[in-house]
Amino acid sequence: MVSGRLCIAGLGPGALQQVTPEVAQALQDATDVVGYLPYVARARALARQGGREQAVAWHASDNRVELERARQALALAAQGRRVVVVSSGDPGVFAMASAVFEAIESAHGSEAALWQALDVQVLPGITAMLAAAARAGAPLGHDFCCINLSDNLKPWPVIARRVQLAAEADFAMAFYNPRSQSRPEGFVRLLQLLRGCCEPGRLLVFARAVSTPDEHLRVCTLADALPEMADMRTVVLVGNSMTRTVGRWVYTPRHYGMDGACAGSVP
Repeated sequence: MVSGRLCIAGLGPGALQQVTPEVAQALQDATDVVGYLPYVARARALARQGGREQAVAWHASDNRVELERARQALALAAQGRRVVVVSSGDPGVFAMASAVFEAIESAHGSEAALWQALDVQVLPGITAMLAAAARAGAPLGHDFCCINLSDNLKPWPVIARRVQLAAEADFAMAFYNPRSQSRPEGFVRLLQLLRGCCEPGRLLVFARAVSTPDEHLRVCTLADALPEMADMRTVVLVGNSMTRTVGRWVYTPRHYGMDGACAGSVP
């Protein structure tokens, strides 16, 4: 019987106070922590508070090596280690949980049997979109969808089709990874797409680095939105046709009317 354990844990949006007690306990019990460099640094800070930093082996790696990271974690757990793979936000939302299960599925021979026998647990965390929505008020208070704008793992036409259908269905929308130095044009195309099927007064929330000292929120209309308002640390929330402001807050009512649905086509 395999004695190792693998927890895939979400560290929340940034502040250590928003790490769940379940994840904090898993880190206290860990022999090894595996993850992307900044997330491992965040986990180390939490372990330091509990006096366990020196008792843990820290395995930090660069971006875009998710499968290699997952295989490393599985191999350590198969040796009987108590391993925690850390992600920001929730590990099941554009993060490491899928990568770990993909690695298990692609394993062969005795390795496959060994990894499938492991005690693997996914520990949820507060997602960036929910942290951003909470800061703004309740912009996701009715039906909504979440779309990753990175075209590293799926082609832009798939992204565009999903955005168009979500807009035509009048979902509120949350967009991850809107704009980076290597693909600055994606968010430009998104704004063009939204302007082709939504009214100019549609509300957007640009939420950057929520719960960290760099936090910044900006609310504007679709007509006033600029590509430069977003970067890779920003989650962009787009309201539905009923989304409105009250005081300094943005919220989407629980009820839904029939007079404001998006209509149109992709430019």
